[in-house]
Amino acid sequence: MSATFGTPLAAVLLAVELLLFEWKPRSLIPVALASATAAAARRYLLGLGPLFPAPAHPLFVGPTGLLGCVVAGLLAGALSSLLTQAVYAAEDGFAKLKIHWMWWPALGGLVVGAGGLVFPQALGVGYDTIGALLQGDVPQRVILGVLLVKSLIWAVSLGSGTSGGVLAPLLMMGGALGGLEALVLPPLGAGFWPLVSMGAILGGTMRSPLTGIVFAVELTHDLNVALPLLVACTLAHAFTVLVMRRSILTEKISRRGYHLSREYAVDPLEILFVREVMHKSVAVLPAAAHVGELVPVHDRGQRGQHLFPVLEDGGVVGVVSRGALAEMQNDPACRARRLGEVAAPTVVTAHPDEPLRAVVHRMAETGHTRLPVVSRGPARTLLGLVSLEDLLKARARNLEAERRLERVHPMHLFFPPRAAGEEDEARAS
Repeated sequence: MSATFGTPLAAVLLAVELLLFEWKPRSLIPVALASATAAAARRYLLGLGPLFPAPAHPLFVGPTGLLGCVVAGLLAGALSSLLTQAVYAAEDGFAKLKIHWMWWPALGGLVVGAGGLVFPQALGVGYDTIGALLQGDVPQRVILGVLLVKSLIWAVSLGSGTSGGVLAPLLMMGGALGGLEALVLPPLGAGFWPLVSMGAILGGTMRSPLTGIVFAVELTHDLNVALPLLVACTLAHAFTVLVMRRSILTEKISRRGYHLSREYAVDPLEILFVREVMHKSVAVLPAAAHVGELVPVHDRGQRGQHLFPVLEDGGVVGVVSRGALAEMQNDPACRARRLGEVAAPTVVTAHPDEPLRAVVHRMAETGHTRLPVVSRGPARTLLGLVSLEDLLKARARNLEAERRLERVHPMHLFFPPRAAGEEDEARAS
């Protein structure tokens, strides 16, 4: 992408937003260096300058222009949703045919060929059409042809399983949408609305708003459209997020039975600390006491406590589980021994200022699901107990808060509404 389009920064963002699904140095650094290398080599192979030169646009478009960007973003989001649903409606239609799947691409090719006969400009990558749209000299007939014919053959082609691109067709259809918008929106220079709609279509259809913004800027070297692109791409992305559960790329993965997260968020267990969930009211046992001197464990008041810290001089020297303590109390040989001798040494503990994520990893590595919480330093003063159940409760509270904030409003234009059981299964995936 960096070498072909001359967009090194957008290429890195696309790799992060669409392919790697993470923002970590191990991914960002090699991808960025590869993209920079390709962009530097491109200068000697293809020359300098933008792939799609565009006329200069105003530095500030004013309130009316920004309002037009709002309209362009919402229309791009609607078109993105229609295109996504059209692709998978075509895929569902081919799946219903009573012929072997190997014939699907051939039938898709017939539709593409018929579309090419009706409107030849719909075939190919369409770089000439994209460049003409950005210059603002495309007839309305061509704009309508791209929107109708190109959209149809593209959806059928991808739905049939035929190999096909996504980036260039989306640029063509987004530019055509902008060409129609230019007829009614404020005049802000030739190619302004096609350029804004191109970026918005990428941001909406591929759920990659940052890529759409930077890609459109790097394609044209027109930094003046950064603000309009920010408005349009963000709203297109917001529209598709509200009406569709998945993007055009992740829907296919979901249909194959896999789950893929496209959101970058901090793990709530990373920002919650042990001190916020631990139990401070804990029953403890003295290390100097004999096992036989203790009240039988089934008579102890703390019936919900399964792990008892053993203390000596205020510090934790060991732990004993409820089951192990019951067995020792029933064993005459153990009843005369001191708890400090029979308790398991506390080699696995937690500290109050640790994030819950570190405690989860420690539990997974050691197999212990209950840990005494002790102060740092040699004193090892007992502060409480933390269990796996406490961590799950903290996660459940966070999930409930997230559900209250998130709402999806599906548009059932091509797909019938799911049954309640199917919705629950999809949510669980």
